[in-house]
Amino acid sequence: MTRMTHVGRLLTVLLLGLGAAFTVQPAHAAEAIEAYEAKTIVEPDGALRVTATVTPGEAGPEQFEQTFTLHEEIADLREYRYMVENVEITSDGRPSGEVTKQDSDVLTATMRSRDGKPIQLSYVVRGAATRDEGGATLVHWNVLQGLDVGVTDFRGQLVIPAMFQDFKCNAGAPGGQASCRAAQGFPQMGGSPEFLDGPRAAGEVVGFRMLFDPAAVAPNEMIVEQWSVGRAFRASGWPLVVALSTLLVGVLVLYLLHRRAGADEDSRGEVERIAEFKPTGEGESMFVLRQEIRPGQVGTLADERVDPVDVTASVIDLAVRGHLRIRELPREGRFSGGDWEIERRDDADDAELLPYEKALLDGLTREDGAPLRVSQISEVSGVIPQVQSLLYDEMVRQGWYEYRPDATRNRWSVVAVVGAVVGIVGTAVLAAFTSFGLTGLAALVVALGLAYVATEMPARTAKGSRALQGLAMLGSELRAHDTDEMPKGREYAELSKVLPYAIVLGGRERWLKAIVTADDDDDADPVDLDWFHAPDDWHLRDLPDSLHNLVVHLEGELFSR
Repeated sequence: MTRMTHVGRLLTVLLLGLGAAFTVQPAHAAEAIEAYEAKTIVEPDGALRVTATVTPGEAGPEQFEQTFTLHEEIADLREYRYMVENVEITSDGRPSGEVTKQDSDVLTATMRSRDGKPIQLSYVVRGAATRDEGGATLVHWNVLQGLDVGVTDFRGQLVIPAMFQDFKCNAGAPGGQASCRAAQGFPQMGGSPEFLDGPRAAGEVVGFRMLFDPAAVAPNEMIVEQWSVGRAFRASGWPLVVALSTLLVGVLVLYLLHRRAGADEDSRGEVERIAEFKPTGEGESMFVLRQEIRPGQVGTLADERVDPVDVTASVIDLAVRGHLRIRELPREGRFSGGDWEIERRDDADDAELLPYEKALLDGLTREDGAPLRVSQISEVSGVIPQVQSLLYDEMVRQGWYEYRPDATRNRWSVVAVVGAVVGIVGTAVLAAFTSFGLTGLAALVVALGLAYVATEMPARTAKGSRALQGLAMLGSELRAHDTDEMPKGREYAELSKVLPYAIVLGGRERWLKAIVTADDDDDADPVDLDWFHAPDDWHLRDLPDSLHNLVVHLEGELFSR
């Protein structure tokens, strides 16, 4: 390679460098201020007192803005917040601009030039002294930032209260890691580090980072956590501990509440039989009540609720006991629906009726004694709420419950609903402003648990517990006792007495089948049962279907209001 070639390449490089210098420099100078000199005093409490002298120059802009960013994102969805206070803009001792703050994110200082004379900008920064990972205090601030014009020359000076551990100067695009053009500092007491830079384009920054012993410069960081689902419902650390503690305490409280208000008392004694099949001869027995517990009471005591089956079993029981008669009507057409008449009988002693039975009987019959069709019940009767209320009263009158089961359930259900509302609102508030959203969810789960426990809250007394055990024993017998042991010639009457109890305790189909089996001829049986009459062509083998249809229609009419 010749010497001339080397010279040619050198000239080419020099020409390119000069061309780049002349093309870049005007880009800054086209709309740029002449100089920006800033003095920053670092206070022991971490506050920064900044005084900047901004010289637009004769060719500089008449008006320009510097916008300070008041937040900086850091790791784990957090951000530093800065406060820029006591902002003053003067020139020759007179105001020369104004300050505007749109929100908590930015503050804008608008500066106006008078014939290119220098402008003094002063302000105080708080929140720029943060804790370093090693425990030192990191003071950092972009003295030049957010300027909407370029800067030809920048000079910065720091006045510090104590010896520093490290000093760096950064310049360039926001967030960049480039160093300033020149920086020097002395790590001894009283040192005044300086840094130089420029030119800088509009929007570029020049700042510093210094480390101090926290005893010399106290951190004053303001960290704000940004909202996110993961942060709001943090499943680690104290948020998880508090949530689990809330859940465990809530479950313990629910357990103790149920033990105190929902657990049945100990029966304390031998089980009392409700009824039995008493032998009347060899291979024969009859159904005998040992306690006057009616089918409607049976169902309510068993599951603590007045269900439709309790009411329909009571209707069948009233018919079997002779207080009313049910009459199935002939179908008007082949595809017509069935209907029944309920007629009150005059030969029964109403004095034996319990209050709920009398109310039910009055609601199913007409005052003038005329039969009432099942299809008409919903039009003339709204007796079910009264019957249900009277049945709950019976639970207390009999001593099976200390308080009405429905009132107890309602009271605790209201508490559960209030707790659920508090849990929902609490979850929303905690999730919006803290990382303890899981605690609100735990409280909501406890409230929902209370809603479930509320259904179990009605507690039976010791007498009620004994009666319940007796009902369980009777239910087992109804599902297992031989149905063909009724006294001869009295099968229909004796089997019918069992039927209402089998409806609520189980075994209904086998006892209905026993009534059908008791029919020993092929003749029609419209009036063989004293309590249930039917059309002339009706047979006892039709009883299961007839009774099933009756129950479906009766429940539909009674509970449709």
